[in-house]
Amino acid sequence: MEKNFFYTIDKVTYKDLDYTKYIAINGWCYSKDDKPVTFFAKLNNQNVSLDVAKVHRPDVFKDKKVDLKSDLVGFRIKVDCTAVNVDSFELIVSDNEDHETLLKLDAKDIKKARNTDEIEFNLDSVEMNVDKGLTTVQGWVYSENGESVNIEVLDKDSNSVESHLRSFARQDLVQYHLVKPGNRDAGFQIRFEGDSTNKYYLRFSTKDSERKVEIVQRNRTTLGLLKSYITHLNARSIHNAIDYLRKNGVKKFVQRFKQGVNVDEYQTWFLKQRVTTEELAKQAKVQFEYSPKISIAVATFNTKEEYLKEMIDTVVNQSYSNWELCIADGSTTDAVEKYIEAHYADYADKIKFKRLDQNYGISGNTNKAMEMADGDYLAVYDHDDVLELDCFYEVVKALQEFRYDTLYTDEDKLNDQYKVFIEPNLKPDYSEDLMRSHNYITHIFFVNRRIYEQVGGYRSEYDGSQDYDYIFRCIEKANGVYHIPRVLYHWRMHPQSTAMDPESKLYCYTAGQKAIESHYKRIGLEGARVELLPKPYYGFYHTIYSTEPNPLVSILIPNYNQKDTLKTCIDSLYNVNTYKNFEIVIVENNSTEKDIFEYYEQLKQEHDNVTIVTYEGIFNYSKINNFGVKYTKGEYVLFLNNDTEVIEPTAIAEMLGCCLRKEVGAVGAKLLYEDNTIQHAGVVVGFNGYAAHVFNGIDKDDPGFLMRPRINCNYSACTAACLMVKKNVFEEVNGFDEQFVVACNDIDLCLKIREKDYLIVYNAFALWYHYESKSRGYEDTPEKQARSPAEMKKFQAKWPDILKNGDPYYNKNWNLELGAFKLS
Repeated sequence: MEKNFFYTIDKVTYKDLDYTKYIAINGWCYSKDDKPVTFFAKLNNQNVSLDVAKVHRPDVFKDKKVDLKSDLVGFRIKVDCTAVNVDSFELIVSDNEDHETLLKLDAKDIKKARNTDEIEFNLDSVEMNVDKGLTTVQGWVYSENGESVNIEVLDKDSNSVESHLRSFARQDLVQYHLVKPGNRDAGFQIRFEGDSTNKYYLRFSTKDSERKVEIVQRNRTTLGLLKSYITHLNARSIHNAIDYLRKNGVKKFVQRFKQGVNVDEYQTWFLKQRVTTEELAKQAKVQFEYSPKISIAVATFNTKEEYLKEMIDTVVNQSYSNWELCIADGSTTDAVEKYIEAHYADYADKIKFKRLDQNYGISGNTNKAMEMADGDYLAVYDHDDVLELDCFYEVVKALQEFRYDTLYTDEDKLNDQYKVFIEPNLKPDYSEDLMRSHNYITHIFFVNRRIYEQVGGYRSEYDGSQDYDYIFRCIEKANGVYHIPRVLYHWRMHPQSTAMDPESKLYCYTAGQKAIESHYKRIGLEGARVELLPKPYYGFYHTIYSTEPNPLVSILIPNYNQKDTLKTCIDSLYNVNTYKNFEIVIVENNSTEKDIFEYYEQLKQEHDNVTIVTYEGIFNYSKINNFGVKYTKGEYVLFLNNDTEVIEPTAIAEMLGCCLRKEVGAVGAKLLYEDNTIQHAGVVVGFNGYAAHVFNGIDKDDPGFLMRPRINCNYSACTAACLMVKKNVFEEVNGFDEQFVVACNDIDLCLKIREKDYLIVYNAFALWYHYESKSRGYEDTPEKQARSPAEMKKFQAKWPDILKNGDPYYNKNWNLELGAFKLS
């Protein structure tokens, strides 16, 4: 008998508490025809309402029995039974034609599934750094009644162990209806020092309930990690994964798949948001007020017939019709010319073809194609790549209100072997520092003909990175750079392409280095030195900017007690840091311990560039720093927490070099926790109605999403735990807003600087430790915990536009509700 539905029930729970009773079922289900399915439930043979949360299940999608459009086939179903004595339960699925019982429970089954725990938790990871005696536990916990849950570390004798706790949002728990939106801050990370040979426990407690669990190393083994990642692969992508593993080793393999976008997840997302046939038909009828001619230049060379057809078809089938395709063919045969004559005779007036008398190389051949173009906007298209059919429409739509000289789109890669879209490059709006670190724009890039005529085409001395050099030259002359946040270009991966094998064309990367250096020379930026990042990070660059004339940097450090903490920071400034023209201004704020005042006197005796000033008011981060700036003598102020420590000797020089550029207002650093995971590598505005550190908690060497934590780039904000600001810019924006006492002040400052058209730079090579909150203390009292929500409301009232429209340095396709770099 043919199955109508495919399904599995993974878990059944009957929660039985005094104030709530419910049945929860986790599993997955889909119909044989991939029709929408509806769930029904019966309690004691009576129909009842139920709550359904849909769940992405890529593991099911890869083993699907029928053709599915999406992996959103998982579910978490909750049925309230608070007012019922449950004797039986039945779960039924229907696709409006057929129905089937998925689960049937009698009284005995229900008793077996009974759960009376008020507190629910999960430990996602336990990392034990034996060398430092430091244990870090990360997970989530919530109480069924919505009360806050206390978290405490205990030793084997149930004695409390000193620990440091951070809470954060777990939107996934809200998404799966485990907690209400108001209780989403259920995630936690707790650190403590202890002997790895002893036993330790976590105790979760509310006023009426308690649970305890032993802390056991929960890092996945290498084998476990590989197994978990392989479950997310399918026949189309296993080859690529194994090849990557062979070339780069287990560690890089693990890092890649931890931070990458899963193949099936992306494929499902892309196909779901891709333009439909109906939408293309509607676009074809649109009459734009401004209808520029789009010229597409292609250099062909012994192009495979299959690739040639797909390349041309995705131009001739565009929904926007005012275009021309200019093909310059440097092939050794006339096969390309004959194919075009045989199959595209109907487009003779729109497809321009020229057979070259010789092969002039990639730049020369492309230039021949560009010279044929007479359109208003020009773009270069690789002969083996693929366009989306709404590409030109989206470009022309973007030009209606303002005639941008340059525009670019998002892109991904097309794995030619498995015919699957992978590795999306979902780009930010124009980021000058990211562009200087990596050619993130690549495809597809449209240029106003006027700009093209000014700068000329490709230059053969940059072959391999000829587009990098060309993009720089165009942007230097442009009235603006516009980003279209849609994947409209697919870069084909096949054995001969750079996309498939980066090592096949190593000369490309030295050409890229040369392109950046030429850009600096043209704009008059003296003394900048460009380095290539080492293997395997081909195509990424580090610019070391000159610090001449080596101005005075004022390092401003607020301090309260914590002599040892401050001393660690100060010692690193003198003993590790190599930039010597600095002063230190310490803002003393209500310290009570004798040894800190003795240390102040010691500092003044040992160093002639240390100033101690006293702020006598109650703690207000903004007021303290505004007060301290008045005592600084330098043109550049480094706002620095006392619980930081220089790691990289050139950290201050790195930040200063960036800050000396006229277009830069502030520079942030890469900050690490004590266990060498990232505390800060840039801030994105919009998460949870405020902002978040997007790479928090990953390893310091982890490449993250497309290397963002490892290279210089721009963000809307960086943390002021270590933030260098031009003093005149700080004064121009009136410093920190003093209504933000504890939270939001640094993000607000950065947004004010951005509002004046200055850049905020994240410098990935300025490396520091940040031991976080030792001086002020943790948010461990109701009074302290109440501050952040109140200040967040003030922030939301002050910056509604960026919260509504999105952070320009974070692609709008990422789903803020699901976490950093997560697709909808």
